[in-house]
Amino acid sequence: MKIKVLMDNLPAVNYLNEWGLSIYIEYEDKKILLDTGASEGFSNNAKVAGVDLSKVDVAVLSHAHYDHSDGMGAFFEENQKASMLLRSSCKENCYSQKEEGMEYIGIHKGWLEKFKSRIKYVDGIYEICKGVTLVPHLFDMTEPGKKAKMFTMENDLFFPELFAHEQSLVFETEKGLVIFNSCSHGGADNIINEVQKQYNDAPIYAIIGGFHLYKTSPEEVEAFAKRVEATGIQRVITGHCTGDEAYPILQKVLGDKVSQMYSGAEYSI
Repeated sequence: MKIKVLMDNLPAVNYLNEWGLSIYIEYEDKKILLDTGASEGFSNNAKVAGVDLSKVDVAVLSHAHYDHSDGMGAFFEENQKASMLLRSSCKENCYSQKEEGMEYIGIHKGWLEKFKSRIKYVDGIYEICKGVTLVPHLFDMTEPGKKAKMFTMENDLFFPELFAHEQSLVFETEKGLVIFNSCSHGGADNIINEVQKQYNDAPIYAIIGGFHLYKTSPEEVEAFAKRVEATGIQRVITGHCTGDEAYPILQKVLGDKVSQMYSGAEYSI
C-alpha cells in the first residue's frame, strides 16, 4: 500500500500548500483519491509527485467541506472515468459560526448538480472493492458539532452539525486495518473504536488524517492523545486541521508512533 499526500497545510520543497487535504493511495491494483483540497493546487502537486490523476479508479469525498472538495472540478477535468463517492446526506448546506455571523464552508454551490453524472452517493457501510470499505459515523455527533460551532441549513433554518456526510475510508492490510478520516470531527479515538467494532475487534494498525484539534486546549489534546494511545494503535499520521500547537503534545504522548503529514509526504504500509 503506497500513500502520497497531494495537499496539506504544510509544504515540502516544490510543493504547494493550503488549508486543505488530498491523499492519493495505491492498494493492490486500485488507485484511489481521497479528497481534492481547497483548489486545483493538489493537481499541480500530483504532477510533481509523479501521480497521473487520469489513472485514478475511484475518488472519495471524506465530507462536504470546501477544503476537501473545491478541487473537484479540476479532478473531473483530468480524469474522465472515475466516480466520486459521497455520503447520500451530502448537500451544499454546511456553515461555520463566526463572530460576524454564519460563514458558508460547504461544497462549491451548484457543483453537486454540475457534476452529478460523476458523483455516486452511498449509504451505510459500503465496500468499494475487496479490502476497501467506507464506514459512516455510527455514534451521536451532536456534541462534536456544537463544540466545533458548525451547522447545516435546512429550510432556511440552522441546525447543529451531525456530520452525517462524513465517512472513514478503511483498508485491510497484513499489519491490520488502516483508517483514513480527513478531519475526524467526532474524535479519532471514537472513530478507531467504531471501525474496530464494525470489523469484529480486528487490530487497527494506523489512522491517517486531520484530527481537528487546532482550537483545542493543551489539556484536552493531551487527554485525547492518551485515549488514542489506549486503543493500541501502532501508527498515527496526522496534519491539516490537527494544528501546529497540538502536534508536539501528541508527540509527547505517542512518541514515535506519530508523524507529521505535509504536501509531498510519501508512506508505505
